[in-house]
Amino acid sequence: MWTGIRVTRFSANLGFLYTEFNLPDAIRAAHQDGFDAVECHWPYAVPVNKIKQALQDTGLAMLGLNTVRGNNGENGLSALVGREAEARTAIDQAVDYAVRIGASNIHVMAGFASGDAAQACFMENLRYACTKAAPLGITILIEPLNDRDAPDYFLQGSAQAKSIIDAVGADNLKLMFDCYHLQIMEGDLIKTLDTMHPIIGHIQIASVPARAEPDQGDLDYKPIFGKLDALGYSRPIGAEYRPATTTRAGLGWLDGFR
Repeated sequence: MWTGIRVTRFSANLGFLYTEFNLPDAIRAAHQDGFDAVECHWPYAVPVNKIKQALQDTGLAMLGLNTVRGNNGENGLSALVGREAEARTAIDQAVDYAVRIGASNIHVMAGFASGDAAQACFMENLRYACTKAAPLGITILIEPLNDRDAPDYFLQGSAQAKSIIDAVGADNLKLMFDCYHLQIMEGDLIKTLDTMHPIIGHIQIASVPARAEPDQGDLDYKPIFGKLDALGYSRPIGAEYRPATTTRAGLGWLDGFR
């Protein structure tokens, strides 16, 4: 444990944590274990009223959700040329669900693609998403994924993400800064945080290389949290990792990081 760092709030990513529970009960479990917020991947099969009740019971905020991945192992639709109608249906679905459960962020997933046409397609779909989400107070996030876990994913680096965010020019388009993915692709996270912090909308953590509990592995979060503190970042940090055994068995890191 260390002192002097104020980054002490954490969000349970229920795409990976508490998967032995249904989503409403996972929200309750995260609250019982001391998380300050929750986030999820694809909640669409769960009735909205059940999510709302769990959030109301616990007082937790739902920070975000993802657009659907698509079919046949796709990892999103928004950079896929010729699939624009499906991509915008997915955006509409995500915005509607987010509004109904009070989620503040939507990760618009790009999919497996490359090239100028894919970038133009992605940017147009992001403009559509941002325009739809802005009056509702919702932030649109884009997230670079590493090429080991998601080979051929369209968005693979922070500089690429920044160029897209700058070009789209929407105030509610931000970077999902996943430390696990960016450490694998780029390293030097302290410098990247310094450069990217004005456009960061959410931060996620996990160990590297195992993507397990964040208090193990090659990546030391102490200086990262120190940098976030110096930058004035105070929003909950997303715990998006795969537990080595069960979520609850590995939660020693939560008190340790505080």
